[in-house]
Amino acid sequence: MKNKIVLITGGNNGIGKATAIGLAKKGANVTIACRNKEKGEKAVEDIKNISKNDQVSLLICDLSDLESVRKCADNFKEQHKQLDVLINNAGLIVDTYKETKQGFEWQIGVNHIGHYYLTHCLMEDLLVADAPRVVNVSSELHQQGKINFDSFREYNGRYNSMSFYAQSKLANVLFTIGLAERFPKITTNALHPGVVNTNFGDSDVQWYFKFMWKMMKPFLITPEKGAETSVFLAASPEVKVSGKYFDKSKEKKPSAFANDKALVNELWEYSKQAISPYL
Repeated sequence: MKNKIVLITGGNNGIGKATAIGLAKKGANVTIACRNKEKGEKAVEDIKNISKNDQVSLLICDLSDLESVRKCADNFKEQHKQLDVLINNAGLIVDTYKETKQGFEWQIGVNHIGHYYLTHCLMEDLLVADAPRVVNVSSELHQQGKINFDSFREYNGRYNSMSFYAQSKLANVLFTIGLAERFPKITTNALHPGVVNTNFGDSDVQWYFKFMWKMMKPFLITPEKGAETSVFLAASPEVKVSGKYFDKSKEKKPSAFANDKALVNELWEYSKQAISPYL
């Protein structure tokens, strides 16, 4: 990975930061993208100090705002001529219904649409690399997910945060398959990082989820352990497949919905239309 150009969303904490450290230790030129400049700058210094690699930088990117995503991609292009590895790592869960700047339900908007758009904006940079890779951080909870396209922009008065999270994580896997089919030069895979001890459980979620997360914390794996599959898919020469789903650095069968080719194509076309006003 020496001097390979890597961009990681959500690289300022948790799994993303551990992934950035792991790849920086391998000699990669790492850019982390996150919303908060102060937290991002602190993370950059931490990553540099731990990895002993000064090739670490920050870009501001708010995935809930496609204009911010475009600006992030444009700033990346000004600094680099290619992108070897894009890791769509950032993810969140919220308790109450709210919308992104462009009017998408928050979780599908951030966890999927924002990453779909970022990947689209950086496609030329990926395609000029010798052996480009895209890594999408999903979750085993995608197994419980179902895609309801109406829910992407409409609120019916009820909001189950875990159902919407599972839907967004299923979208990550469907996007992975669609990207691999359309761009065979890019090695694209999704993964479940494990149940990791991060601040994820401190997010804006129901009280009972916070309670369960607190009780589970002693049994959760470290961010470093959770980052292992991301680092593996980004860097290992052993990765010869594309459009697959991994857990513990091993290929695993995704949900039945993920293998629905019609759904893969429908989500791709929906996402393509959704970002079209911002191209």
